[in-house]
Amino acid sequence: MKLSRIAAFSSSLLLGAVVALAGAGQAQADQSAAALDYVALGDSYSSGVGAGSYDGASGGCKRSNRAFPKLWAAAHAPSSFAFTACSGARTSDVTANQLTPLNSGTDLVSLTVGGNDAGFADVMTTCVLQSEANCLNRIDQAKGYVDSTLPGRLDSVYSAIRAKAPAAQVVVLGYPRFYKLNGSCTAGLSERERSAINGAADYLNAAVAKRAADHGYDFADVVPAFTGHEICSGAAWLHSVNWLNIGESYHPTASGQSGGYLPVFTSHA
Repeated sequence: MKLSRIAAFSSSLLLGAVVALAGAGQAQADQSAAALDYVALGDSYSSGVGAGSYDGASGGCKRSNRAFPKLWAAAHAPSSFAFTACSGARTSDVTANQLTPLNSGTDLVSLTVGGNDAGFADVMTTCVLQSEANCLNRIDQAKGYVDSTLPGRLDSVYSAIRAKAPAAQVVVLGYPRFYKLNGSCTAGLSERERSAINGAADYLNAAVAKRAADHGYDFADVVPAFTGHEICSGAAWLHSVNWLNIGESYHPTASGQSGGYLPVFTSHA
């Protein structure tokens, strides 16, 4: 009888210790997340253009409350969060206008940039409004820029981030492919154009990933997360041409931010 009581008492102590350790581990994890100082930089894919619910105070930058940086900060409650991403930003805009919140105490930085430098908007305008030949030629021009000029531009902004936030983990996120090939679209661009646009996205992502890796940054590929949710998929997380709000065209919807960018960033943060 005494032995059984001793065994039960020992089991109770062991269970209590396990629970205490688990609780301590969770508290430590929560404390670690709360201690983070997070800064979100970049272009419209980070600011959340296309997701709606824009912060009026952000003006033309169109920072959305549904953008992945805002969603991540709401879920993890970092000790500080600065959201300076801005619609239309190029690498030079990030360097000139967005880096003020960075400092030696910054722990985490997210960034999307390079698409505007490569002429993303003009490529899509050309492809939608002009001939297939003009579309393919404009894509080739953009790829030439990615080869010749973009690496140096990326180096500049990546180096500027490291200079101001030497200890930060920097997560550089890429861009999705726009189209599901042989999908549900029956009008608009040709399959050849759609394939070339997808290939250009891959080309841009490869260049961004290479420069990020050379600076010791994490590259987060969002293409797998968006697979099955491209335009022409029937379950798109990207706007096609939006004639009522042309600036939202070819940008992630709120679902693209929460279902595409957010989990990919979370897995790297």
